Amino acid sequence: MSEDKPRYSRVSDILDLAIYMSSKIQGVTINEIAGRYNVSRRTAERMRDSLTCIFPSVDEIPTKDSQKHWGFINYSISHLISFTPKEIGNIEQLQRRTSNHEMKDELAKTIEKLKSLSKKNIDSIENNIDLYLRTEGYAVRQMPQYKIDISVIEVIRDALRHSKMVTGIYHNKQRLLEPLGLIYGEKIYLVAREKAKGADIYNFLLHKFDELKSTDISFDKGDFNLQEYTNKSFGVYHGEPLDVKLSFSQELVPEASRYNFHPTQKIKEEKNGTLTVTFKASGSKEIMWHVFKWGAGCKIIAPKSLKQEYKDYLQACLKIIS
Repeated sequence: MSEDKPRYSRVSDILDLAIYMSSKIQGVTINEIAGRYNVSRRTAERMRDSLTCIFPSVDEIPTKDSQKHWGFINYSISHLISFTPKEIGNIEQLQRRTSNHEMKDELAKTIEKLKSLSKKNIDSIENNIDLYLRTEGYAVRQMPQYKIDISVIEVIRDALRHSKMVTGIYHNKQRLLEPLGLIYGEKIYLVAREKAKGADIYNFLLHKFDELKSTDISFDKGDFNLQEYTNKSFGVYHGEPLDVKLSFSQELVPEASRYNFHPTQKIKEEKNGTLTVTFKASGSKEIMWHVFKWGAGCKIIAPKSLKQEYKDYLQACLKIIS
């Protein structure tokens, strides 16, 4: 644990804590405060106490958790919150970057709302945002673009909030699904259980649905955790978990050593100057596609089945172009 911060930085931390705390319906714990600001538990308690002196409406919030949660009771600090040109500019960059037209429109409306909350300095904000957008950008990414009506996403979101099943036509077949989450990537996937197939979980391409709508049928999501689910795969592909071991040449070490391959990854610098990366994940196709991006300097060491699958894949590609 780091040493407590000097006093001059506390005011900004207290204001940030107020915003952080008000954004959590169930409040925050002392451990969460200590972790967010990298301070000791005692300092986290002082920060909470300082906040209660400024805002008497900060109190303990009853939860089912064994830890105490602290938050705002029937009070809003929205009048204290403002958005900087950089913050709005960051969202505009995301809006430019997304390939989903409906999501692009929704983000545009969000940006308009943020700007409307900052009318007092709107000219200055617009000028500074324009500066950010003209001096910062993203390289063009080649990716598919699929038209998904935002109303479809809203149907899923509403069903997720109320644990209601959805129905729709997928691959020319009527499906009754228990939605568990949405995964955004180059494509948007609906993570769901199909009622007719039992407890197994599948990833459905959202753009391939027709007549998707909510039902009044409730279901129990159980202990499903979307983050844990996505951590098991490489990308969005799920299947049998593989113990993957990759080797990177000396030339690729500087870049590969800073790369985030997977949440379970372990990186080791070898005596010969190469780099070994290991992780456990499913999705052999996406792993192979990623290995290919690194060129000849990246080799699959294990498992042997993945190594052979990669060889077969490369040979099949060579036959196509020969």
